[in-house]
This record gives sequence, C-alpha cells and structure tokens, in this order.
Amino acid sequence: MDREQRNKKYRKNLYQQAYSRFQSMLAVGESKRQGIKDGSAYGKIYSYSTYQAYWKSVKYYIAWLKEQHPEVRSMKKARRYVNEWLQERSDQLDPEGNPRYSAWTLSLDAAALNKYYQVTPDDPERYTPPQRHRYDIKRSRGPAERDKHFSVRNNAELIEFCRGTGARRGALQELTGDDLWSRARMEAALEAFRATGSQETQQIVALQDALTSFPDQDYFVFFARDKGGRSRYAPIIGRNKQQIVDRFRDTPRDGKVWQYVSSNADIHSYRSDYATALYRSMARDIKDIPYDRINAGTGKRYRGDVYTCRGDEAGKKLDRRAMLLASKALGHNRIDVIANNYLRGL
Repeated sequence: MDREQRNKKYRKNLYQQAYSRFQSMLAVGESKRQGIKDGSAYGKIYSYSTYQAYWKSVKYYIAWLKEQHPEVRSMKKARRYVNEWLQERSDQLDPEGNPRYSAWTLSLDAAALNKYYQVTPDDPERYTPPQRHRYDIKRSRGPAERDKHFSVRNNAELIEFCRGTGARRGALQELTGDDLWSRARMEAALEAFRATGSQETQQIVALQDALTSFPDQDYFVFFARDKGGRSRYAPIIGRNKQQIVDRFRDTPRDGKVWQYVSSNADIHSYRSDYATALYRSMARDIKDIPYDRINAGTGKRYRGDVYTCRGDEAGKKLDRRAMLLASKALGHNRIDVIANNYLRGL
C-alpha cells in the first residue's frame, strides 16, 4: 500500500472510525435468536439503547486516547491500550477514597470495547472487570443530587403511573391514548387476526403471551417497539389502576398521555417498584412449590421453580415462575436481570 492509499485509509478521525464501525453492527429489528443460531450475533448490536450505551463508553475511551496516546491515529492500533484504560478507571478513587466508577460502569465499558473489537470470552487478554454486587449499585438507591430538583408532590401522578405500568422513560414519552388495552379488546384483536389467517406477527405473539401470562389482569399498556424493537403488553397494577386507566381514556387516541416527563424523575426506581409489586402479587410461598425434578447425579428431588439468589443475597429463595412473569412485564424475559436489578425488599 503506497503513502497516498494509507493517507486515504486513515483520513477519518478516531470518532468517525468508531462511529462507522458501530453503525455497521447495528441490527435493530433483526432476530437475535437467529443470529445466535447462525453465529452472527456476536458481531451485531440488536438494541438501540445498547448501541447508545456502548457508543458513549467508546467515546470516553477515545477522549482518553487523545490525551494519553495522541500518536494513535487508528482504532485498530488503539486496541492495545484498552486494558490500560479500563484498569486506570478501575483504580480511580473519589475524594472519600471510594472507587470513582462502579463495577457496573466498568463492566459496561469493558462490554462496549469487547463488542467493538470482537474480543471473545476465552481470549486470555480479555479484561476482567470487578465483580458486581447489588449493594454497589448507586443508581436509584437513596437520595441523589437530582432529587433536589424534583418535586414528589408535584409529580405524584407521574410517579404512580410509572409504578403501575413499569414504563421505560423513552416509551413513557411516546404513549398515546390508544395504548390502553382492555382484556376484551385484546381478545377481540386476537380473534380478528386468527379469522384473517394472519401469520404469527410480533403483535400476535405479544397478545397471546400477555393474555396467557396474566389471566387475572383486565387492563394493559401496549408498548410498541420498546427496547430491542420488541412489542409487549404490560398489566396495569396497583391501588392507582383506575386513575391510570382514566388518564388514558381522557387522552385523545393519537394524543400524548404525558406531554412532559422530568429528566430528574427516577424512572428506573419506579420500574423496580412495579416489578417488586407484581412479583409479590404472583409469588407462591416457597414451601408450597412442589418438588418436581430429580438431580441426575445425586438422585435427590428438588424444586425447579425455586430460584436461589447469589452474591450478596446468597441463599435467598424466590419463586422462579413469578420472577419470569414480572420480567416479561418489564420487557426483559430474563430472571437474572430482574433478580439483580429490580426486585427489592423481599
């Protein structure tokens, strides 16, 4: 390759190179399950929110590179400094002598760069971030600086709405009056789809799943194209259910349910309240969960529906079935996510 070709190849700066790379990996709307089957999943990003989080971490890395290694002109050569940056962030302390960055933040940074550089889990040079514990999570735990700028009294209806629906911030801002679905409306829509011989679209699957998973619920919120591009129906719960239903009904079908959502509202905390309340409403007493399986090695019987917590809550037992249902309502479908990030005070 001659000098002119090299100059042309590296004409993009580091930010432009990284942006182009991440854009080529973005696969919102594609099937992650199929990607896992055909082996292409590791090179793709299926969620736009994940893309944004990864891009933010990589931009921090590039900013550090420009300061510490200004001679680096390509992201390919920048790979050699990844572990140095991650370890430096891990070693940083705040004025009180505590780690400046949580284990969760460091894990995200590592995941972003592992995704960018396609570093496999068995790579001996792969950076191992600190172990994550629930008690390390700083977000949504106790008073925060932003709370000083948020009036609980003035935003009481918003808070109760979030606690009753489990909406993410982005989805909350997009809800319209037409996103309220009664059980009767859902059943009628499903019958209409079946009558026309429609194939199993994402909405049909979401309808079937919600009606089956939450047989005792009568009102749902329809979240179209939520995280990962998935659609879901989440049950409306809690003592303020009727107030939430009325707000939807008082909103025009194509009108926004919430014209403004304060950036200081701790939406993640309200989703946690929703998940915990939903879990409690569906969970069985552990002693009532039957022994349904036999360990192939020991021959002892055990209860497959009992989830045993790990980490700082090691030994605590929860109803696996109720956890999965609460996770579905949140749009995750993974019990480890709800166990580590949402269920509290159980």
